[in-house]
Amino acid sequence: MRTDPPQALVRPTRPFRGTAAFLWTEVLVQAHESLAMATAMVTQTVLLVFVYILNPGLIGVALIGATLFSSFALGQRVLNEAAYIRIDHKANDLYLAGPMSPEGYFLGMATGILVVYIAPIALLGTLAVVVGHLNVVTSLLLVGLAGLVWLFAASIGYIFSTFFRDNRAIWAYASLFFNVFGVLPPVFYPFGYFPPALQPVALLMPPSAAAALLQSRIGVTALSTGQVELAAVGLVVETLVVFVLAVFWARRTVRGP
Repeated sequence: MRTDPPQALVRPTRPFRGTAAFLWTEVLVQAHESLAMATAMVTQTVLLVFVYILNPGLIGVALIGATLFSSFALGQRVLNEAAYIRIDHKANDLYLAGPMSPEGYFLGMATGILVVYIAPIALLGTLAVVVGHLNVVTSLLLVGLAGLVWLFAASIGYIFSTFFRDNRAIWAYASLFFNVFGVLPPVFYPFGYFPPALQPVALLMPPSAAAALLQSRIGVTALSTGQVELAAVGLVVETLVVFVLAVFWARRTVRGP
């Protein structure tokens, strides 16, 4: 007969325990994915070339968009990695059988991927600062907004990873989701070019909301006070809500003993 351990002997895991340890584990794993690292900037480079050919005057805007899109695209890598570990290696139960907390596993994985891919994102950000003549405040705003976009994408990517049961279905849906919401809205081009009726929708999408705020800051796009508030508040609230949901979902989807 199975007897459950006394409640007094079950010690709760400290929140976010194991984040740093799994972060460096993920860094070591991702550092060996040389092909993935080499192709990380393909989409951004192609779009930048098109913008430079069609309208060189918008290359600064496109570089800002490329920086934000690169941060957003890391969510796809979190989705792929979390699903791969769970489905192919079935190693997530092994990792979580120890003292590591479920949210530490999620956040360590997401941060480890960020550490590995931060160099090309920083390069795009530096080019955006130089080409776009961004001042210190705007440069810091770019860093902060890119961080929020990354946290949103990593959280949503981890949540989505738990819905798949077959790796073959992941690549198509993940690429479609992150490319559609990171390229079609006004991220690489001025917000004013987007259909007016759909602009409130774009301001509620983290990548295009962050891009619109930066475009407004450098004078490329004129946003009303209400639009600035919608973009800023929406981005912060959506990121916090999705991050809290990811932490809850990480705990919720852990198998019990």
